Amino acid sequence: MFYGGFGAGYPGAPFEQNYRCYPTSFIDKPQLENGDKVIMPPSALDRLASLQIDYPMLFELHNLVANRTSHCGVLEFVAEEGMIYMPYWMMQNMLLQEGDIVRVKSATLPKGTYVKLQPHTKDFLDISNPKAVLETTLRNFSCLTVGDNIMVAYNNKKYYIDIIEAKPAAAISIIETDCGVDFAPPLDYKEPEPVLPVGKTSSEVSQEVQEPGQPKFAAFTGVGRRLDGRPLKYSVAPENSTGLASAVRTTDKMPVVSSGTSGSGPNRPPGKLVFGAGSTNGSVKEPAPKKEEIKEEKNESQSKFQAFTGKKYSLRD
Repeated sequence: MFYGGFGAGYPGAPFEQNYRCYPTSFIDKPQLENGDKVIMPPSALDRLASLQIDYPMLFELHNLVANRTSHCGVLEFVAEEGMIYMPYWMMQNMLLQEGDIVRVKSATLPKGTYVKLQPHTKDFLDISNPKAVLETTLRNFSCLTVGDNIMVAYNNKKYYIDIIEAKPAAAISIIETDCGVDFAPPLDYKEPEPVLPVGKTSSEVSQEVQEPGQPKFAAFTGVGRRLDGRPLKYSVAPENSTGLASAVRTTDKMPVVSSGTSGSGPNRPPGKLVFGAGSTNGSVKEPAPKKEEIKEEKNESQSKFQAFTGKKYSLRD
């Protein structure tokens, strides 16, 4: 029986005992580092057998000095009396050194339905199938506690993962249960920076964003040409800095639209054209072509090509 603050000697009371903790490497069992099982003394088994506890056996570990709490399972009862062997990563979570006192108390945890994990580095997500690796590793675990940092060993490399959320409680049992797993972004993850255009700095790009009025692309700004090589009678100027097309500059007489005496009717806004019945007030007058221009065009067309201009010959001559 246990007295003096190291346990309770009553059959109906929960198991509670103080032990000095040491890493599992002290008993030449490094494989225990891949799980959350501890090694307890045989006297603990005798005490647990006389109590009404739930199986599988789960325990709450508490560091009274640092006020850290975690949970674990038990693998064997072969440790020396007054000592307990724990995985080294568990001792680091609880801020325990070799020989420090840890309180072990029996606990009953609900079966977990959901857990959210956060890797320390993004290298863990580069594994071909991280969920399969995690599922294989968690088979060696009995329970998970929010705030713990578990270690996953794969390909001779150690990955550390934080438990940031668990349901339906902060501490859950994962023995023979279907538990959903979700991943949070790794601690060293950074948002990708925007790609800057070649030859431009970030300040120049920000100025372009702040000045949306400047046109980035102006379509149809070339010069038109006729197929017959003659000069155009009128030309269109390219768009100005405000993005609006400039007025049409004519090199010859263009059609003139007369808008009556007032320039715009009562239902016609200034600067806009109205098509339909209301647009009959104005009339379009086209200038008559000059006679000289018509003669020049005829002479040029005749001088370019004349059909059947050869001489005829007779076979009798």
